[in-house]
Amino acid sequence: MKYEKVDCIDAGTEYCPCKLAEYGQCLICSQCQGEILCDCLNWKGVCIYQELYNNGNKAKEGRKTFKCHVKEALNYDNKLLVIKFKAPHKLIIDLVRPGSYIFIRTTENTYFDIPISIMNSDVENDIITIAVEIKGIKAVKLLDIKTGGSIIIRGPYWNGVFGVKNIFDEKNNKALILARGIGLAPMIPVARKLISQNNELQVVIDKSPFKENFAKEFLNEYNIKISENFLLDKGKLSDQAKRIIKDALEYGTNYIHIAGADILTYDVINYLNKINRNDVSISCCNNFKMCCGEGICGACTARFSGHRVKRFCKEQVDPRSIFEERRFI
Repeated sequence: MKYEKVDCIDAGTEYCPCKLAEYGQCLICSQCQGEILCDCLNWKGVCIYQELYNNGNKAKEGRKTFKCHVKEALNYDNKLLVIKFKAPHKLIIDLVRPGSYIFIRTTENTYFDIPISIMNSDVENDIITIAVEIKGIKAVKLLDIKTGGSIIIRGPYWNGVFGVKNIFDEKNNKALILARGIGLAPMIPVARKLISQNNELQVVIDKSPFKENFAKEFLNEYNIKISENFLLDKGKLSDQAKRIIKDALEYGTNYIHIAGADILTYDVINYLNKINRNDVSISCCNNFKMCCGEGICGACTARFSGHRVKRFCKEQVDPRSIFEERRFI
């Protein structure tokens, strides 16, 4: 029998218990799920049921919305928009950790909310940097953002990366980051955390489909090995990527972060399985569709064998388990 650890990114934080607990759908607490016995799946040092009871059986106050001043907006051929904006200091601190993201929009209409990963959170100057790939109606609307204008944000949210525990566990080792496309943005907080934990870091970048390495400003702050290569070839893991992974593993690397589309993560996991390296720790981008960010709307849900439903805006999992027993119909 295979044991799968279940975790909620919000458990034990100021936003717990949430609406899921209020309506009997908590990811962690058995009693908040309507059970009689206490069988907490992942103890975080706080009793969620007790917190719910103390709060009058109501969820804690949710994330707040802020109107922020745009310090700089860089438009790359209407395909990529990099935005730097001023934000409250506490929010800046909350968004430092790997996997942090926010919802952004330009109007008061909440239908235009877009979940965007944090590229950089500058706690000294209270500046947040994000990068947006311009696709779809919501993203096109963001092209209205200009330097000196304003932006409406909601946050903080933290489940933008799967395998966060693997990132925090990686210390004094060798690590490899494979980043492609817009994945270069959420890669930066992961790289910073790994470097702060005294890891020897190798970063491989595939700029496709962009012409610019828009992460260069932040990568140049660190003395790390950076190279550019094609990671995908006709929807499959490229031969260059396979060689890079193999060489890194022979060098002693035992952790890989994959910052890109699901197909890149899926192919890397399959390649590691093929060469019998299931011992390599992995983290990756959370590419599931986000809408409310609170597990209520169901946009982020995926169904697995055993009639299990996972809410990936909150549920923290190991990347390998995402593609196992998943129902695609």
